[in-house]
Amino acid sequence: MARPIHGRKGRLYVGLASSTASAEPVANLSKYDITFETDDVDVTVFGDKNKQMVSGLPDASGSFAGFYDTASDQLYTAAVDGASRSFYLYPTTDDLTTYWYGSATWDFKVEGDVGGAVAISGGFNATSDVVKT
Repeated sequence: MARPIHGRKGRLYVGLASSTASAEPVANLSKYDITFETDDVDVTVFGDKNKQMVSGLPDASGSFAGFYDTASDQLYTAAVDGASRSFYLYPTTDDLTTYWYGSATWDFKVEGDVGGAVAISGGFNATSDVVKT
């Protein structure tokens, strides 16, 4: 029987240096999400007892958060050049056979606070099929 896993061993790999670079771990991340949503189109007609919907194509997007790393660009370069980057998202590095992968464009935000660590966050939007293995 499958067991729940702890999130502490999650890992996001991205082609950080360029759109053709090999994917490498993004430093100092502490949070991620990946979302698969489908657009629904209302096809309700006269006489229906409730709304009727049909589904369109699914979307794949997500976000990340963590702490600023002075030794790397993290996802800054990917965000400012706008080029698609390959990525691999592992829920846990204890099982390297289960992950999502694809290509995406990236956003990057740095936020400082006198009462806390300098933090990063951002998001991504798929530019290819995103597949779970």
